[in-house]
Amino acid sequence: MLNFKNIALRRGARVLFANSSFTIHKGQKVGFTGANGAGKSSLFALVRQELHLDEGEFSMPPKLEIAHVAQETPAVDCSAIDYVIDGDAELRRLQQQTNAAELANDGMKLAECHAALEIIGGYTAEARASRLMNGLGFSADQEKNAVSSFSGGWRMRLNLAQALMCRSDLLLLDEPTNHLDLDAVIWLQDWLCKYPGTLMLISHDRDFLDTITDHIVHIEQGKAEIYTGNYSAFERMRAEKLAQQQAAFQKQQREIAHIQGFVDRFKAQATKARQAQSRIKALERMELIAMAHVDSPFDFSFAKPGRMPNPLLSLDKADIGYGQTLIIKQAGLSISPGDRIGLLGPNGAGKSSLIKVLAGDMPPLSGKRLEADALKIGYFAQHQLEQLRLDESPLWHLQQLDKQASEKELRNFLGGFDFQGDKVLEPVKPFSGGEKARLVLALLVYQNPNLLLLDEPTNHLDLEMRHALSVALQDYQGAIVVVSHDRHLLRSVTDQLLLVAGGKVQPFDGDLDDYRVWLSEQKKGEEKMPLESAPAVSRKDQRKLDAERRQRHKPLYDALKKAEQAVERYHQEQRQLEQQLADPAVYAESEKARLKQLMERKAQVDKALDDAEAVWLEAEENLEEAR
Repeated sequence: MLNFKNIALRRGARVLFANSSFTIHKGQKVGFTGANGAGKSSLFALVRQELHLDEGEFSMPPKLEIAHVAQETPAVDCSAIDYVIDGDAELRRLQQQTNAAELANDGMKLAECHAALEIIGGYTAEARASRLMNGLGFSADQEKNAVSSFSGGWRMRLNLAQALMCRSDLLLLDEPTNHLDLDAVIWLQDWLCKYPGTLMLISHDRDFLDTITDHIVHIEQGKAEIYTGNYSAFERMRAEKLAQQQAAFQKQQREIAHIQGFVDRFKAQATKARQAQSRIKALERMELIAMAHVDSPFDFSFAKPGRMPNPLLSLDKADIGYGQTLIIKQAGLSISPGDRIGLLGPNGAGKSSLIKVLAGDMPPLSGKRLEADALKIGYFAQHQLEQLRLDESPLWHLQQLDKQASEKELRNFLGGFDFQGDKVLEPVKPFSGGEKARLVLALLVYQNPNLLLLDEPTNHLDLEMRHALSVALQDYQGAIVVVSHDRHLLRSVTDQLLLVAGGKVQPFDGDLDDYRVWLSEQKKGEEKMPLESAPAVSRKDQRKLDAERRQRHKPLYDALKKAEQAVERYHQEQRQLEQQLADPAVYAESEKARLKQLMERKAQVDKALDDAEAVWLEAEENLEEAR
């Protein structure tokens, strides 16, 4: 149990939060949210005993094994897999003791060491590390490569794998998805759901938080407050508080009307494709989501683009790659006004390369890229953050785009991206990654493009800015092509999914839940059939086999989905009952009958949840066996 009582933390003269009390119990999975700079990372530093409280008390059990992701990776020459195994400190201690006992020819000590290694699973450590690395996107060949041979982003993945390797009681993860693609995010989400210890998680990924967490600690206006339930439950509870404020309520109503108008327009055009239906459902949930963001500092939208010829851009039999390396063969793609395309595919399959060719940043190796005369591209990629003039201000950057606009007009525009007051005149150099990303997005929005090409646009953005971007993109009237590991953004703004895999670009007939199943099947196939023993199967036959397998397994998928829904339903009711039982008013003398009713229902739900989880596990095992 981690107990925070009336705590206060300061950064210099600024109070991050004060008079805050909450308790994290063993086994809970707690998400930490709040604006950038609110104090989330400082709270983690307190738990790691790197910071001390300014006021209040913090206590946790002694000898707690705490794991966290190191922010820097030394350029060491040891192999990647050995670096990951180093995360299990107890294993390394026992291995050293075993070596010492062998050198001393101490049979008794050696037997003790081997028994201890057996207990902690020391003999399967390399296999465990290999599975972690594979889940985070490393190939088997890369396991033996030196750590120093990897780029910065891949070293951060190694640090994450090392933290997961630790058999910890408490796991601290600060934005773990920042350097991951969608495949690795889905794998990490599943891993964390099964993690048996206590989890403290900072993330700006709504779907990630929703699936994993059972409590949310939200930091705002100098206060850290805990809420029971996942992120969506927190939004609903916070929305109820904010809706009491009249000014906030009026802004909320305008937001709801804006979103509902878009939903109505979209419904009239929707096809029966599953991804379109899931997008409608996501938009219908926006009324609840909007309530929790009425006091957002971000308020911007895309103006209506000018001319929008059809098609805007197309690729004809385009081969895409680098030098002699061919990644995508004979890609054919036509982008029309109003298209809203999400790109899916494994890491390294060529999603970013395809975006670069569409943007004109990279020519195709062969084939044609055809663009309309009036095409106006807005391209966002992480490398564009590096192209900002570090010694210049946000206002200067905007003035280079429109020298005729007045300073007041430009300041008002930048204010919608939360660049307020003197911030618009400050040099960009000391800005955080999130502030730089916001500035690049502001420059992109100002140029009023008719085609948006977005490669991981939400990296470094907090939840409020992600929400504002999602709302703006929903109302955008041009065409969109987006690569993102943020599933909420994909669900909210795309209605067509393309799969980039196996050297091809083709429509994906399904939604993101189907993509998760597809990924799982791909990994199973890789594990069961080594490349050297794989029989030669034509693409046509392979598609037929895949379709037959999906059809054969459909009853099992349906059973698993039904079981998951039952577990989620009982989980949600359990959280609601816990919330009601946490209210001191229910223990009043006059509430005896209601208390009894709540206690009886809680016992029923606990039992039903246990039964539902057993059914869920059985359904999962049945599907695994069938595969």
